[in-house]
Amino acid sequence: MAERIDRPSYLNKLIEREGNGSIKVITGLRRCGKSYLLFDIFAEHLRSKGVPDDRIIQVALDDDRNEELLDRHALGNYVRERITDDSPFYVMLDEVQEVEGFERTLNGLARIPNADIYVTGSNSKFLSSDVITEFRGRGDEVRVRPLSFSEFFPAYKGPLRDAWRDYYTYGGLPLVLSRTSHESKASYLRTLFEKTYLTDVRERNGIHDKGALDSIVRILASSVGSLTNPMRIANTFASNGMRGTDNKTVSSYIEHLREAFLVEKVQRYDVKGRAYISTPLKYYFTDLGVRNAVLNFRQQEENHLMENAIYNELVTRGYSVDVGIVDTTVTNAKGKRERARLEVDFVCNLADRRYYVQSAYSVVDPSKAEQETRPLKKLDDSFKKVVVEAGDARSWHDEAGILHLGLWDFLLNADSLDW
Repeated sequence: MAERIDRPSYLNKLIEREGNGSIKVITGLRRCGKSYLLFDIFAEHLRSKGVPDDRIIQVALDDDRNEELLDRHALGNYVRERITDDSPFYVMLDEVQEVEGFERTLNGLARIPNADIYVTGSNSKFLSSDVITEFRGRGDEVRVRPLSFSEFFPAYKGPLRDAWRDYYTYGGLPLVLSRTSHESKASYLRTLFEKTYLTDVRERNGIHDKGALDSIVRILASSVGSLTNPMRIANTFASNGMRGTDNKTVSSYIEHLREAFLVEKVQRYDVKGRAYISTPLKYYFTDLGVRNAVLNFRQQEENHLMENAIYNELVTRGYSVDVGIVDTTVTNAKGKRERARLEVDFVCNLADRRYYVQSAYSVVDPSKAEQETRPLKKLDDSFKKVVVEAGDARSWHDEAGILHLGLWDFLLNADSLDW
């Protein structure tokens, strides 16, 4: 890493949960900074308030030097031997899913009244219903994502425009910032994708058809921001002579990619009808650099990557995000009225707040501006409507009350939607 990146929002989430009696479960994509958050940033916070080192028990379970602790009994005994009195002890276990039967070990450790337990995991199965049942309601998740642009830019050491170009090209995995050339960054991301992410998905789920999995993830990478579904992908396979990869197989493989935090699916929501539409849907990549590495950096359409970056920023801020559908009536080129289905890129909800957000790469042409704002104008509720425009576009409100935000203003200011 080029320099220390503090990530205060995630630190504050851990501080809020300190000593709450739950097992703090830190999840997210491998190499997104979970271990650094826990072992360095949070441990330093504890030391700053006077917690001595012998009360901070840290075990990295993906380190071969701790191989003997992959036995759950050995791990439990190791931790218990270090809890020597009734004062608070902080137990930090990194990549705990490497331990078979870890749920029982954690339940046992959670019975120690002065043990405050924090664990990391790189697969969402870690929080499946079965595991939550094993935790008996003791699990408390903190989801960590790759660096947001507002975290990335201060550590970048370069102009804003160059930072954005590198961000949408190489993404927000922290170690990318320590590489200086395209070759070193691209090689790091390709190796990480092939040797860590895909290998982990195959081994964890017993997948033997490497070719099909590779093809599916590449199809998803090529169709970022476009509507698709497993049946459509299966039909693509069939048309290319790969008839063994059916709809069910495609669905399960995509689910495995989601469980590894590589991709996220976004459902469509009928805003006026107040109902979800099951298919088709959209997929976005958790990290833009990984998405580009999947395609060997050959398809870098900035408009699609911008849309993916906006999605990632919204979910990082805590919003629940859907694709909005607006059924309405419009006047066609011949002057006749006809039914139309318009799309709002993102319907964002957080508690009682809702925002409608459009990603617009270019709105210089009046017809393009009308195309981007038309779905928002067809909404008849009072929730805020926003168009995020590429680069350093100025921020302003049009006569319809729609907020137009420059992309960089949006990404760098957490309160930008409320301008």
